[in-house]
Amino acid sequence: MKFSLSIDMSRLDPSVDMREVARNTMEIVQMADEGGFEMVWAAEHHAIEMTIAPNPFQLLAWYGGNTDNIRLGVAVVQAPYWHPIKVAGEAGLLDLMSGGRLELALGRGAYQREFDRMMGGMDQHKGVAYMQEMLPVLKELWAGDCTHDGEFWQFPASTACPKPLQTPHPPLWVAARHPSTYDWALKHGCNIMSWALTRPFSEVVKYKEQFDEALERSPGVKRPRFLTMRHTAVYADAEEGWKPFTDSMRRSGLQFESLFKQLGEIKNGFVEIPDSDSLDNSTEYDPNMLKNNLAFGTPDEVIAKLRPYDDLGVDNFLYRCCTGLDWELQKESLRLFINEVMPAFRDSRYVAQAAE
Repeated sequence: MKFSLSIDMSRLDPSVDMREVARNTMEIVQMADEGGFEMVWAAEHHAIEMTIAPNPFQLLAWYGGNTDNIRLGVAVVQAPYWHPIKVAGEAGLLDLMSGGRLELALGRGAYQREFDRMMGGMDQHKGVAYMQEMLPVLKELWAGDCTHDGEFWQFPASTACPKPLQTPHPPLWVAARHPSTYDWALKHGCNIMSWALTRPFSEVVKYKEQFDEALERSPGVKRPRFLTMRHTAVYADAEEGWKPFTDSMRRSGLQFESLFKQLGEIKNGFVEIPDSDSLDNSTEYDPNMLKNNLAFGTPDEVIAKLRPYDDLGVDNFLYRCCTGLDWELQKESLRLFINEVMPAFRDSRYVAQAAE
């Protein structure tokens, strides 16, 4: 089992200096690179301060220029907001500039608020069709000239310039929850990303079982990789160390629920924190539940929590940083993870290979 990192450029109020956010984010990415993490992932979101990533390719180019080995993952290109020719070219350029380090995930889009602003109010659930049309077109553009006459995009003969350094193209990923998404992803040669939110390990098991069942329905398909994301925090003080992390998780989780379910206002990009009593799933943000379900604990406790993931056959565990937490706590957590948790997992440190 390898490890990767998810960290947002994020701030929770306007008093926070964005230059400090950028500097500390980069330091954490560099720590992960030096510590043997395989990948760092950047999201795409628009007009919200809790995830500042209007162009993940640009963000990853910055990471790539300041790191040596860590692979650069887009998670995800929100397909409805892009044209396939632009995605193919952006991906090719980043892969070239980084020496073949790109990993590319596609998605439908996450927040209706963004669709209201970026797509004229289109129902976010219709984004799946955009993703499914885009992916095979990208492969054709990377291969050479192609024409396309689809439902959402039409264009005469065109190709990606530049072509990716990796051949035939960078590794592709799809975020999956529903069994039909697993089937579609395997059919198109995509790796699988999963996220159990704050739910117990049984949720991870469910996604892995769906992955295994999809493989059984796809004879002859090469087994792709299975990644799962969990918020992670490592601390030395078993009695009190968990509290700042669960406080941060509760606050950012309530903001996520507000944004996802459109419960509260967003002023100047800052998401209002709703009253937890207004949520029908408020128990998912109980501090003790967060501590137990997530990869929170002392080094020994986190090792014990991660063993079942390794035994389950998770190929990559995605260490999700807690949003809005003191930067020094973030760095100390990652330092403990690198120095004391990762050595417990054989061959967990990534060794870069030359682009094929």
